[in-house]
Amino acid sequence: MPEKGHGGKTPWRQCGIPALLGSMMVSEFPQLEQSPNALRKAVSRPTRRILVVDDEPLIRQLSVRVLVRYGFEVADAEDGEIAWESLQMHSFDLLITDNKMPKVTGFELIKKVHGARMALPIIMATALIPIDEFSRCPWLQPAATLLKPYTPAQLLVIVRNVLSSNNASPGRMAPPSEEGWSLL
Repeated sequence: MPEKGHGGKTPWRQCGIPALLGSMMVSEFPQLEQSPNALRKAVSRPTRRILVVDDEPLIRQLSVRVLVRYGFEVADAEDGEIAWESLQMHSFDLLITDNKMPKVTGFELIKKVHGARMALPIIMATALIPIDEFSRCPWLQPAATLLKPYTPAQLLVIVRNVLSSNNASPGRMAPPSEEGWSLL
């Protein structure tokens, strides 16, 4: 990976992610050290299914590894197009997506999820939040955003918060207001 990153992406090598992938220990999660089982119990009953979407393999692998370690069932996709196919074939409790990806961006993926009326909380984990798009379509705002680079502990806290605030049973989303439909 070039030092400047590819496609305007963050140079993840500088963030120590390969080292994190090699030896994930609770000590790497400072706020979890005092009670490593507390978060595992809080987020993994019952097992939740999460889809992680990112075109950067190291980021995707790190996220998957962290989430699996804490009791989640995790699938991953390297771009929004593959993620959309997976969302149509499988049921998930949470979608974590990057934004700037080839084929289908994270924003476009959120738009597809909303258009299909999937009741799926979404976390956008990205270096660049598509502010213009969300200001034009505020009903497409994700449940949370996580700015890259993020730590494993930050990922776990956001996931726990989104899943605990979204304990409603899976179902369909309400359509946007009449004004919202005209902007789609």
